[in-house]
Amino acid sequence: MEHILTTGLSALSTSTRSRTSVVLGFALVAGLLAGCAANNPQDPLGPYNRAMFTINRNVDKVVLKPVATGYKNVVPTPMRRGVTNFFGNLGDVWSMANDFAQGHVVEGLNGFMRVGVNTVFGLFGVLDISTEMGLYKQPNDFGLTLARYGIGSGPYFVIPLLGPSTIRDTAGTGVGIYYAPFNYTTSDVAVRNGASVLQLVNARANLLSTTDLLEQIALDPYIFTRDAYLQQRKAQVKAVRSEGVLSPGPMDEGGDYSNGGESANGDAAPDSGVLPPATASQATQKASLPASKPDTAASAARP
Repeated sequence: MEHILTTGLSALSTSTRSRTSVVLGFALVAGLLAGCAANNPQDPLGPYNRAMFTINRNVDKVVLKPVATGYKNVVPTPMRRGVTNFFGNLGDVWSMANDFAQGHVVEGLNGFMRVGVNTVFGLFGVLDISTEMGLYKQPNDFGLTLARYGIGSGPYFVIPLLGPSTIRDTAGTGVGIYYAPFNYTTSDVAVRNGASVLQLVNARANLLSTTDLLEQIALDPYIFTRDAYLQQRKAQVKAVRSEGVLSPGPMDEGGDYSNGGESANGDAAPDSGVLPPATASQATQKASLPASKPDTAASAARP
């Protein structure tokens, strides 16, 4: 990669600095980066993935980001934090089920206690009492359960509207959507759909500053997102296969966790059982940024 950047940038640093050399320099860098993406053995579906990544970004730019920005400007932080906590409490139910399915009894019991305390004493999860007691959130998902029992990840795959994933984790996402706890709390379709929209907008609002940073620092957002996601997911799979999912620690004032995505071991699965479309990639980006890794997409060899 250093050779690629050096080759491309050398065209920009010539003494003449003509407009033609500038254009050629950037074209060279873009072409070489595209070649790297196409030749990546972890991304054999690169042409499709890049096209879907672009579609998802355009949908986010035109629809989701403006709505989330307005929501953040109107809704006070304590209310948004309460919404985050409520859906996070539902997500703890799904995480707990996967902890037990993976044979991680201690983590499962931690999730059981979290859900019980926050549901009873935290107004159905609106208040995160458990974190104050030292019962920290431990995100988990069915994709990790499959990995726990030796299912390979398969190629990198960008899910329409949902963002970065793999073939294995796409199957896990489908199971997670079907068994989302909120699906079993009410039979009213309108209520479920409204809750899904609220969760989506709230989650996107929480990630506005992170995605703005990504736009500024990423030379190629697609490669940045892909490599960070894969690297993060690899760490997560390693954790569930060895010691169980690590706790992310207490929340900060913005509703995020103090050590970023490390505790979740780097997956893209959303907190709650209702999977909000188009936020999976954003969530992964946020988790990996604190570690200075290209978020949401990871370059490391896939598990």
